[in-house]
Amino acid sequence: MPWTISSSLDDFRARAGGFLAAHPAENTVLLTITDRLAASGPHYYGDGVPVFGWWRAEPDGPVVGAFLWTPPFAPRLGAMPESAAAELATELASGPAGSAGLTSAAGGATATLAFGAAWAAATGTTSTVGTNERLYRLGELANPPRPPAGRPRLAGAADRELLIRWFAEFAEEVDIRIPNVATVVDDRTAAGQLHLWEDGGRPVAVAGASAVIAGMSRIGPVYTPADARGRGYASGVTAAASAAALAQGAGEVLLYTDLANPTSNSIYQQIGYRPVEDCVELVFGG
Repeated sequence: MPWTISSSLDDFRARAGGFLAAHPAENTVLLTITDRLAASGPHYYGDGVPVFGWWRAEPDGPVVGAFLWTPPFAPRLGAMPESAAAELATELASGPAGSAGLTSAAGGATATLAFGAAWAAATGTTSTVGTNERLYRLGELANPPRPPAGRPRLAGAADRELLIRWFAEFAEEVDIRIPNVATVVDDRTAAGQLHLWEDGGRPVAVAGASAVIAGMSRIGPVYTPADARGRGYASGVTAAASAAALAQGAGEVLLYTDLANPTSNSIYQQIGYRPVEDCVELVFGG
């Protein structure tokens, strides 16, 4: 059964929304992106037209795979079988994505690697892993083993300039693109999603907790400026943001870590996070 590809967010949510909600961890990024597009319009992430897709093994069967693509960002693969991922790559390669030269894709490692192999075969390009991440789910929230000095608080309007700077520094450090940083900060502050750790009256770290969607909330970003690291602030603010997500009714609290950063992988496990799946971002070239 071929993929159904659409530019309609409403169609995507009507056809694939139940599947996304049934697997909120593996589809966490798709859930948060579609929620934001529904609230803020199709061009929240850029000027390009978003593309959505869902896959059924049988014509009348349930949806068992989904992806979305918000140019200029990479297509994001949700939960799907390897065979569906390979079919998606072949289908995209034969359309505008192939002629435009898709440069990357991201998602769960198994499906995304299958997508990358099929894309390379269909386009004559190469597929290499650019980033390895791990998705974690909160089990039982624990206090940091070495509680940091200070206390958490919600970010407010007075923190705007600091947060804009921190978000920009975070994006540069981890090499990601955050469109409209000021808008993101304003929206998330107004929604009560940004948590600061304060020590001696001075903010020293930030952690975001997304809105609860399909019973899921995702922590991120988590950032401590370089001059305040090594004092446990990231653990403290992540625990505070996680507790807030639970208080908002999240049944699953999730976060991603870069596998190249052993410190973050360690501290999150110390406060109760457990691995769900490995994820990759692939880079296509040549």
